[in-house]
Amino acid sequence: MNMNLSLSLLVVDDDPLIHQSLKLAKPNQWKIYSAHEMSDVDWKRHYHAAFIDMHLNESVNQPTGLRVIEKLRETQMQLDITAMSGDLNQTLMESGLKSGAQRFLGKPLFADEVLSVLEKIEAHWHLRHLPTSHENSKFHWVGGTALSHELRQRLALLKGEAGSVLIQGETGTGKEVVARLLNSQEGSRPFVAVNMASLPESLFESEMFGHAKGAFTGADQNKIGLVEAAHGGDLFLDEIEALPLSQQAKLLRFIENGEVRRVGSQTATHVKTRIIAASNKNLEAMVREGSFREDLYFRLSSHKLFLPALRERLDDIQSLTEYFLANERPRRNKKFSPDGLQALKTYSWPGNVRELKRVCEQLSLITPLPLIRQQDVDGLLRPGNYGLAAKSSSGIAAEDLHLGLNTLVERFEKTILIDALSKYEKDIERVSQVLQVSRSNLYKKIKDHHIELEKL
Repeated sequence: MNMNLSLSLLVVDDDPLIHQSLKLAKPNQWKIYSAHEMSDVDWKRHYHAAFIDMHLNESVNQPTGLRVIEKLRETQMQLDITAMSGDLNQTLMESGLKSGAQRFLGKPLFADEVLSVLEKIEAHWHLRHLPTSHENSKFHWVGGTALSHELRQRLALLKGEAGSVLIQGETGTGKEVVARLLNSQEGSRPFVAVNMASLPESLFESEMFGHAKGAFTGADQNKIGLVEAAHGGDLFLDEIEALPLSQQAKLLRFIENGEVRRVGSQTATHVKTRIIAASNKNLEAMVREGSFREDLYFRLSSHKLFLPALRERLDDIQSLTEYFLANERPRRNKKFSPDGLQALKTYSWPGNVRELKRVCEQLSLITPLPLIRQQDVDGLLRPGNYGLAAKSSSGIAAEDLHLGLNTLVERFEKTILIDALSKYEKDIERVSQVLQVSRSNLYKKIKDHHIELEKL
């Protein structure tokens, strides 16, 4: 993680032993700036993090550290602040958070905990300042909205955590990008990715866990599986919902005991691999339906991340377009005009960031000017009179055909569900009869399509 960067840590505490212990516990890239009281703080200096004691004098009733936190927050909005105290009074701890601290540590401090906090702060800093060159394009989360900032914080909190991670979000929201960021922030370690939907059920065990020579016809040599290939690193299982029930127990067994037994072998090998799973489906609904094992879901979701859809972070569109155009090869030196950006923001983006990337590539190629204007965007996304989309014989807008059959079917199904629920006043029993589906299946579809009944 260290990129030859010197990180500055402000420590404000009236106890000299705290300063000394933090100097011993910190990684080499951190430099400590010590202050024993509020007046010792150099307010003009930029800090990456701050550890602030709540009681900088003998008065327990006047936690001076709160004023230090508030002043630091006023001058350095991005500063990561940790409040400290031996007094674990709930009111005091909550006051520290309200004043602007990200966390509260109880004294005495433990070296492992301090090291973990500093590693997560460093990881968050790197996630915010990763270079955006073409070479790093697959490992960069672009955007400055509150949702993007929150996601980076969540990613940083997973620094050093060994439990499985479940990434959920719609198609095209960047689940593999996030998985690779999780992997890269742990340093140089293996990363193996597999799409579960493309893995035949009959080959699952051999591909995942390997096989011994002679295990079956055609097994003319020993072969390690994907799990073993990711030893010491991460195994990314995309579209985990596609894993058949018959194979889910085998994956669960590995997650629980870390042992791999190749097909045809009697010997088990212990493998240390973190599982990162991704899904664009509602796994909880699949558990209720019985198509996904509850115990596997709980094992996979030790840590959960939910990626926002592009329509929920429209203000990131400008940063994303600049990023895509800057990393295009060959470089065409184009950019969006203000009205072109606004046209992008009025589109629904069912394909999310992946679709935006494709649109940027197409517009960069076909637009005649260095500026990509509203009429250019409308011509691609809204063909025919800029907003009056041309219709096919099926009644589907021609602009949507590029989304593919599966996406179109999903959108059509959602429209039918909303119409039926609205017409019959959200009477689930009646709607299930009219649409000729079971109540449980109807509830599943409502969940899958993120339909909020209270808003209908």
